[in-house]
Amino acid sequence: MKIVPYQLYHIYNRGNNKQKIFFEKENALDFLIRIRKYLAPNCEILAYCLMPNHFHLMIYADERTAEIKEQGGLKISIFADGIKNLLSTYSQAINRRYRRTGSLFTQNTKAKELIKSSGKDYPFICFNYIHQNPYSAKLVEKMEDWEMSSFKDYIGQRNGTLCNKDLAQKLLDLNWDVFYEESYRIISPDKLNEIW
Repeated sequence: MKIVPYQLYHIYNRGNNKQKIFFEKENALDFLIRIRKYLAPNCEILAYCLMPNHFHLMIYADERTAEIKEQGGLKISIFADGIKNLLSTYSQAINRRYRRTGSLFTQNTKAKELIKSSGKDYPFICFNYIHQNPYSAKLVEKMEDWEMSSFKDYIGQRNGTLCNKDLAQKLLDLNWDVFYEESYRIISPDKLNEIW
């Protein structure tokens, strides 16, 4: 996983064989605690959504994120090590709790760099896509009904501290006056291809 400082990234992974990774609310809360422990010290988290069988994060990488450390003779980025620790400790906890064995996640977590180019605002599209995920999957009637997403924080229904909302507003040109309406805009399939 190559991370370049001062860039935005869409980070995502899903359950092995598309299986569930969050079986109950407590699992998702535990995962968020682990994100705060293993990822938040080394990047700025701008958005997240935990779905039953996958997760999405939008992060802003800085010099902390791209820092390289040596581990077992290999060079690995601090962020990649954080992802490894997040997924492995969470998987171990789930395996113990539910008396299961084997891989919980697919092997390679994706980190897609989001670049503004030729008038296309892929970071803004990705930000909305992350929040629209449970709504698009028809798991809720309104995006704010999904508990495991940063959308509630952005619309003021919860005072979460995991996401850096001020930085998101600056980097994504968020306009609070029309934020709610813009969040529900349908994203065309061709634009979605650029965030994967």
